[in-house]
Amino acid sequence: MAQAMKQGAPRRSNRASRPGEDPQRLALLAKALGHPARIGIVRLLQANASCAGSDIVDRIGLAQSTTAEHLRILRAAGIVLGEVDRPRTAYSLNPAMLAPLAEFLAGLAGPAGADARGSKPPT
Repeated sequence: MAQAMKQGAPRRSNRASRPGEDPQRLALLAKALGHPARIGIVRLLQANASCAGSDIVDRIGLAQSTTAEHLRILRAAGIVLGEVDRPRTAYSLNPAMLAPLAEFLAGLAGPAGADARGSKPPT
C-alpha cells in the first residue's frame, strides 16, 4: 500500500522554501561541495583565476583520475568551468553559480552576533 501511495501521490511543493529559491538546486550545489577534495579545488580556484588540470592534480595531491572525477562533479554542478586549450584544460571558478547557496547559508547564519535562535547573547 505504501508503494502504491508513493507512485500515485502527487509531489508536494516545498512550503519551507522562499520565493525564487530552488531547493533542488541548493541541494545539488551542497552535494557537489560535499567532499574535502572538492572544497580544496574550489579554494585553489578561488585563489587563482585559472588553473591547468595538471596543476590542480599537483596541488591537491590526489591521483589524476580521482582529481578528474572531482572536477567532473564540480563542472556538472556549474561551480567550475573548463576551457579546453589542447592539450590542456584550464579550470576556473564560476562564483555566480554559488550565489544561491551563499545566500541560503547567510540566511541560516542570521545577523552577526545572533545565536541559532536569532536572539542576541546577553551582555
